[in-house]
Amino acid sequence: MGLKEYVTRRMFHLVITYWAFITTLFVLFRLLPGDPTSLYLQSGMTPEERQRTLERLGLDEPLHQQYLDYVTNLLVGDLGWSFRHKTAVFDVLATKFWNTIFLMGAALILAYLIGVLLGALLGWWRGRKREKLGLVGVLISRSSPEFWTGIVLLMVFVFWLDWFPSGRMRSIGVIVDGFWDKYLAWDFVHHMVLPLATATLYYMTMPVLVMRSGMVNVLTSDFIEIKKAEGLPELTILYKHAARNSILPVVTIAAVTSGVAIGGSLVIETVFNWPGMGREMVEAVSFNDYPMAMGAFFLMGSFVILMNFVADLLYVYLDPRVTYEGEA
Repeated sequence: MGLKEYVTRRMFHLVITYWAFITTLFVLFRLLPGDPTSLYLQSGMTPEERQRTLERLGLDEPLHQQYLDYVTNLLVGDLGWSFRHKTAVFDVLATKFWNTIFLMGAALILAYLIGVLLGALLGWWRGRKREKLGLVGVLISRSSPEFWTGIVLLMVFVFWLDWFPSGRMRSIGVIVDGFWDKYLAWDFVHHMVLPLATATLYYMTMPVLVMRSGMVNVLTSDFIEIKKAEGLPELTILYKHAARNSILPVVTIAAVTSGVAIGGSLVIETVFNWPGMGREMVEAVSFNDYPMAMGAFFLMGSFVILMNFVADLLYVYLDPRVTYEGEA
């Protein structure tokens, strides 16, 4: 099986995975108790008004027809109409999505840069006191909940030192003119420092541990001993030879972690009052806003599926020892 056939097969699997994902998403939300009118029944909505509302939203149709409409709309990029915001779901999530992407994307990049470098050093320092101290710090960071780390950073850098704002994405009264003016402004960066630090401290621990484990295995290989015997500098052996051959497992967990981070941004967004997609998703579920909640879950799930697909392709590209399934 060649590369073209392998990619084609993986894309076919991607389509099947997407179909199973959107079907499960549709069924799960239809199994939830209540409907979008539930919140208004106590305000005096009559049965006739409730029925008209359900007809207007298409929720009186048979389940299979609702499913066909849902899939058809997804194929043309229509995520539906928000019951709560009275506007297109895509218009609401577009802003929320980028708010989350800029925060968690920057955190993941920093986490993996620091994690790979620190993990390589810990593997190189195996058996030394500095390795033990580093592992203790990493394990403490990993076992600390995100909300706890965020609260500690707020206490130190906001209430004690008064260096950073306590929350939100920008100062009250600040007006932005465009997309890049919104996300590249100093006020935005200033507000992002603490939530970024919280996410980085939490998500860098996995690449540190995986990279260290890979380094420990690679450093026992014969070719490392040969490089040492050749008299190469330690840094050259560490990063050019040992780290390069230890980084492959990190590629796989990076794809999985990125999806988890985007989907699990709710905690950080709540602690720092960040207007992201995680908070919007929870609020949509609370208000029985099916299209908004399903749209948020769809974007998060799509991100996870696509990143796993990219990881599969990168793994074959980065490691020449990996052969295509079925290749002789």
